[in-house]
Amino acid sequence: MTDTSIQSLLSHFPAVAPLVPVINPSTGKRIFDLPQLSANDVHEAVLKARSFASSWSATPAKERQAVLTRLHDLMLENESKLLDVLQLETGKSRAHAFEEFAGAAGAARYYGRKAAKFLKPAPTRAGVPVLTKTWVEYQSLGVVGVITPWNYPMALTTLDVLPALAAGNAVVQKADNQTALTALFCRMLAIEAGLPAAAWTIVVGDGAEVGNAITDNCDYVAFTGSTATGRRVAERAAARLIGFSLELGGKNPMIVLPSAKLDVAAELAIAGGFGSAGQLCVSIERIYVENSRKAEFLEVLGSKVESLIVGKSTDFSVDIGSLTSANQLARVSGFVHDAVKAGATVVAGGIALPEHGPYFYAPTVLTDVAHDSPAGCNEIFGPVLVVFGYDDVEEAVTLANDTEYGLNASVVGKESEAILVASRINAGSVNVNEGFRASFASMDSPMGGMKHSGKGRRNGKAGIVRFTDQRTVGVAATWLKLPSRGRHYNRMAPLLRLLSKILNKVG
Repeated sequence: MTDTSIQSLLSHFPAVAPLVPVINPSTGKRIFDLPQLSANDVHEAVLKARSFASSWSATPAKERQAVLTRLHDLMLENESKLLDVLQLETGKSRAHAFEEFAGAAGAARYYGRKAAKFLKPAPTRAGVPVLTKTWVEYQSLGVVGVITPWNYPMALTTLDVLPALAAGNAVVQKADNQTALTALFCRMLAIEAGLPAAAWTIVVGDGAEVGNAITDNCDYVAFTGSTATGRRVAERAAARLIGFSLELGGKNPMIVLPSAKLDVAAELAIAGGFGSAGQLCVSIERIYVENSRKAEFLEVLGSKVESLIVGKSTDFSVDIGSLTSANQLARVSGFVHDAVKAGATVVAGGIALPEHGPYFYAPTVLTDVAHDSPAGCNEIFGPVLVVFGYDDVEEAVTLANDTEYGLNASVVGKESEAILVASRINAGSVNVNEGFRASFASMDSPMGGMKHSGKGRRNGKAGIVRFTDQRTVGVAATWLKLPSRGRHYNRMAPLLRLLSKILNKVG
């Protein structure tokens, strides 16, 4: 991306704002200086968005939907440029950048086809057949605040911003400083697709100041990030009695059943655990293998992990890219260092790779880790798999559920057996013979967390109606009045009792 095109995207922000440098993770070099907005800037942005919101809401749903369909086509036309920007800001491999791009384009395609249908007034069963009829209408909320993190800036932008726009809301998005260009590029394409510029505003700045300002000023907030920050967002939103959805952390398990082929399970663990260098909320971090096969599995997995190609490239020749920041490198290496100090065994990796770039870290496999230790129970958010043993499947299920998180899980083995085990895992999504992509790729399937991994769901109909208020309209027939006085009830009560018995029998 040229300096001219970067400055064109940055012209979205006020010219007088203070600046912070944004670093290319793959090289450690400064890309550009990003303006930093204040809480007052966010307040002003929300006011402007609110003044436009009613106009956008009045636009027919099919017209709003059509913008997303055109955006999808523009994303495909600009695939190479979008991947370049994504790699520039995140340090991902080309393969994992493409994986994210595919999910982002899928969101535009899905809501570009389904939004109007989801928002169409829906008839409901009347309480008193013939005498009444009811339906549900969906009304936009006004201004939706969307707070997106640095790890999946394209996919998480489209998964939340696009349905909020399709529902008739104006959106003010707080993009992470590290990955603002990706969000701005997506917005630019949306405007080219016909979206009014005032419908989608992007703000950046200090996480606490600007993030709190989003929650304090908008009519709904969709947040993706850590569980700790998510709690604060929820508290702040609850104080204002506004709606919110939270997609938070995970410590996602994979259970390798006795019926699983170890070679297949190891390959699935790599795909499920090392996507975007493990910097993915749904990535696998814990693996459970029966004790009798644990040593063999570690040998197979370790060999596969050591064969992965780490580095930077604009083609698909590299398997794993860089971590995204110095903080991420310190976090991941800290978890591994502390685990080894406490007695963990490094099966593969366990070291930084400065020869590739400042934040590269080798894909790592650990074992002999205590289940209740930091590496065993806390989200590492990096390319680290921790392997545990179990004696029977019952124990494996218990261990998999022994966490405050419940975002994603995986079960590998004979399909019929794995499906039965999957239904016992306390997670918002469980993938059979896959790490996360089977469920994550399905835009029609609700995605979110149980326990401390979040509230609410994105994707599917739930992913768009969360950005609406639902209004029930009830209409009573004029040819026969419903009772309003005691004597009326005296006549009607026997009929209603009889009707209730009939309805209970016939459904």
